[in-house]
Amino acid sequence: MARLRQEVDPSEAGLDEKALDRLDRHLAREVDEGRLPGFLVAVARGGRVAHLTTHGHRDVAAGLPVEPDTLWRIYSMTKPVTTVAALTLVEEGRLSLDDPVADHLPAFAEPRVYVGGSGPDLVTRPADGPLLVRHLLTHTAGLTFAFYHCHPVDALYREAGLDSSVAPGEDLAGTVDVYASLPLQFEPGTQWNYSVATNVLGRLLEVVAGQPLDDVIAERVLRPLGMTDAGFCVDDARADRLSELYGETEDGGITPVAGLPLRDGRPRFLSGSGGLVASAHDVHRFMELLRRRGEVDGVRLLSPDTVDLMTRNHLPDGADLRSFGSRPAHDEPGNDGVGFGLGVSVVVDPSRTRAPAGLGTYGWSGVATTTFWVDPTRDLTVQFMTQVRPRSSHPLYQDLKRLVHEAVVD
Repeated sequence: MARLRQEVDPSEAGLDEKALDRLDRHLAREVDEGRLPGFLVAVARGGRVAHLTTHGHRDVAAGLPVEPDTLWRIYSMTKPVTTVAALTLVEEGRLSLDDPVADHLPAFAEPRVYVGGSGPDLVTRPADGPLLVRHLLTHTAGLTFAFYHCHPVDALYREAGLDSSVAPGEDLAGTVDVYASLPLQFEPGTQWNYSVATNVLGRLLEVVAGQPLDDVIAERVLRPLGMTDAGFCVDDARADRLSELYGETEDGGITPVAGLPLRDGRPRFLSGSGGLVASAHDVHRFMELLRRRGEVDGVRLLSPDTVDLMTRNHLPDGADLRSFGSRPAHDEPGNDGVGFGLGVSVVVDPSRTRAPAGLGTYGWSGVATTTFWVDPTRDLTVQFMTQVRPRSSHPLYQDLKRLVHEAVVD
């Protein structure tokens, strides 16, 4: 076990202690007024942790506090980890961003695209071109989620039992075959839609590497980086460190809800999209890999050019996320001025973002209100951890970004 620790005083890192106190007080009110169970926030400059605060509980009923070594379900923050694993295979020449997905997963050999209608009257046509690996990494594949409830293809996902993105009774391979049997929402590479694409990528990694996804990610990312607590399940020795998961109630409070069954051993369905648990130390190590452009403590996983490629906007015509319609993943205020790279969001226009952000800032969040970002212009890395699945997009992130950036004084 490795525990995240504060390494330098805030003033040594160009941070204002009074502003950091405002950050902590704001987050503590969220806990004290019952909107969060507890939290961890860490701010680093130049890779050195200059601010680390924990407050509240990882298990409210048991009275167990949040600790620096608390384990968190990071859900969609798994996606950048899976992306890095994929890029190591690209660098080895075993995979190309321009490979047709069907070269590795034949079920995608004849994709069809939605034309119109719904239900039994839904009309599709053959796709003009193949679905490529880069489309999976950029969420421009035309795949979707069942829970959006805003497109006829979403309804087909629900009819197929994909409400939680897992086909009933299936593992990753079987579930991805179900995805492949359904039409795409649009021609690959032409639009952006946050989707199950990283689960498809995870299955593709299994085929290319000849290993289960948990082994691929452990061997290529977790172990080399010393992410000692990260994985797809939690053993008995670490079970008491795992935070309970809460959901937001109609009145703005929280209540315990079921989450990933992490204590039940290795899961049947290995989700490259959202299956990892991790500690704050693990997330810090991963952020350091990206901040240092592919190398940490003498261990190089990726070349600087590959990390630069990963953290560059890849959306069609350089657009931002708000440019692609009013679906839930797009039409959020935080998406103004934000594009998408390979597995991470990327700030493309700081003048349009709703919270302060440097040009090129990148990162991603998880559905249980966890987030991280790396700001190259300020040599700043930030992570925030709690365990609440909100009923809609959580407003906390904008306040968090504003308060952190107010603390940067050099």
